[in-house]
Amino acid sequence: MPMNDRKFIKVDGINTSYFEAGTGEPLILLHGGNFGSHQLVDSALDFSTNFDGLADRYHVFAIDKIGQGYTGNPERREDYTMQKVVEHACATLDALGLSNTHLIGHSRGAYLVCAMTLQRPDLVKTVTFVDSNTLAPGVGRNEIVLANPPCPPLSAACQRWVIEKYSYSPDHITDEWIDEIVKIAQRPEYEEARKIITDDGLRFTQFMPLLAREKSRMFAQIRDQGLERPTHLVWGYNDPTAPVEMGRALFDLCALRERRTQMSIINQAGHFSYREHPAEFNACVHGFIEGVS
Repeated sequence: MPMNDRKFIKVDGINTSYFEAGTGEPLILLHGGNFGSHQLVDSALDFSTNFDGLADRYHVFAIDKIGQGYTGNPERREDYTMQKVVEHACATLDALGLSNTHLIGHSRGAYLVCAMTLQRPDLVKTVTFVDSNTLAPGVGRNEIVLANPPCPPLSAACQRWVIEKYSYSPDHITDEWIDEIVKIAQRPEYEEARKIITDDGLRFTQFMPLLAREKSRMFAQIRDQGLERPTHLVWGYNDPTAPVEMGRALFDLCALRERRTQMSIINQAGHFSYREHPAEFNACVHGFIEGVS
């Protein structure tokens, strides 16, 4: 995945960054985190270990979510919400002329692709959730596992420490990836989002309360209606922040109404299970898609 080979498209006035490669059925990769995070700067580059392998079989798009990576920030303070992230992601697929896609979302990106499936089922052929305590029932352990990171926040040393705490093994953490993370953290757009979300307190007064309310509605919808699309969960057996028990609870919820629900558990893998074992992850994705087809 050439880290500088990104493309841009205007989506409702927002300059939106993405990577594209391969041919075949469209497969969309959506990363975790959220705008203005003071812990970890996530972007489409999180999928750098998987992108080329998946592009051997699919037409792959790895997209920077609104306010993250090299995609512009929301234009209004009231748009710093997960629902705005959902709307922007759907609008991005529309702008790219994509529908009936295979959606894959990691961590908070799993919540995103679940919401997209419920709100815009025309965009979705299959959906895959990867290691997400934002989406799964229960309480994640981020505050415990990631307590007391080294200072200064968002420095190379801090970012590496956070990812190591997330991971079973640090082997997937490359200097190139860390360098790109730091570059994104130093962008004026990221600093603007960080100030709004963290310094101004919007994380606690707006973002998280609205997310909690929307998550409750989402659970009710999955329970009563179902996702109505083939659903795949991929979990790291050793995920320290989204324990595998949370993944099993999410599987139980999805399987109530959707017969075509599967779960793959990768041993010796943490929160970034797809990065730690890229060949195994890609094989799980391909096996799921081929099986339900």
